[in-house]
Amino acid sequence: MPAMWRPVKRRNSRIDMTHSSWHRQDGQPAWIMGVLNCTPDSFSDGGSFFDQASAVRHGLSMWQQGASLIDVGGESTRPGAASVSPEEELRRVLPVIRELVKQGCKVSIDTMKAEVMAQAIAAGACMVNDVSALRFDADSLACVAEAGVDVCLMHMQGMPATMQQAPHYDDVVDEVSAFFERRLQACQQAGIDPASVLLDPGIGFGKRLQDNLALIANLQHFKRRFGLPILLGVSRKSFIQKITGSAVDERELETAVAGGIGVFAGADGVRVHDVALQKRAVLMASAIASHRLQPDSKQLS
Repeated sequence: MPAMWRPVKRRNSRIDMTHSSWHRQDGQPAWIMGVLNCTPDSFSDGGSFFDQASAVRHGLSMWQQGASLIDVGGESTRPGAASVSPEEELRRVLPVIRELVKQGCKVSIDTMKAEVMAQAIAAGACMVNDVSALRFDADSLACVAEAGVDVCLMHMQGMPATMQQAPHYDDVVDEVSAFFERRLQACQQAGIDPASVLLDPGIGFGKRLQDNLALIANLQHFKRRFGLPILLGVSRKSFIQKITGSAVDERELETAVAGGIGVFAGADGVRVHDVALQKRAVLMASAIASHRLQPDSKQLS
C-alpha cells in the first residue's frame, strides 16, 4: 500500500461505516449499491422515479431485495447530460434521503456539488459517490473531510457533457491508476481518512469499448496497488450495446455477466438497477471467487 496512507482520526463519530465494511470478505458475497435516479433524464430510467413517492417506494424495494446502499442522485451524468442547479438537485434528493434513512436504509449521495453533499449528509447520507472524484467543486474535499463520511472516488476523463467525444488512452489501466494516486494524495492532504475511501474505475465515463473491457478484466490491479475497496458500475451501460446490440432495457443478462466477471476480478461491490436479479449473479460470482487459489497457494495437480 502506498506510504501516503496514514490513518487520521474521523471527525464525525456518529458515522460507523469504515472501509472494512466495503471490502468483500472471503466467503461472503460482494455488496450491492442500488441506483435511485431522482431525475427526468437519466439514461436508463429517467423519469421513472422523479416524484418523491415513487422514488421512496423504489428505494425501499431495492433495500428489501438486498441492496447495502441506496445511491440517490438528482442530476444525470449520462453522456451529454446538462447540469442542474444545486437548488434543483437538493429539491429532488433531500426528501427522498430523509425518508429512506427514516425507514432504516443506508444512503449514498451521487453528486459533484459540495453544497448537495453537505445537506445530504445532514439528512443522513453515509457516503458521497462523486463521479468527479471530488474535483468538480473546490469545497468538496473539505466537506467530506469535515463530515467524516465514506467517499467513492470515480475516474472520469472529461465531464458528462463531453466525456464521450473521442476519449483516448495509451494504457487505460496505468492512466486510471495514476489518476487514483493523485486523488488519494489530494484526499490525504485534505484530512480525509484513508479508511473511508473506495475506488470506482468509471466504466463508460470517458472510455472507449476497449478501455471499459480492460478495466473490468484488470480490477485486481487496483486492489493490489491501493488495497482499497472497489466499486464497479456496469449496469445497462452503452458498451454492452456495442457488443450484443441490446437495447438499454434489455441489458440485465449482459450486466450480470460483466458484473460477475468484475466480482471475480476483484470488485467488492456492484452498482446496479435491478437488485433482485443482479443479487443472484453476485452470489454466484462471489462463491466462485472465494475458491480461487491465492498466489502463494499450491497449484492444482
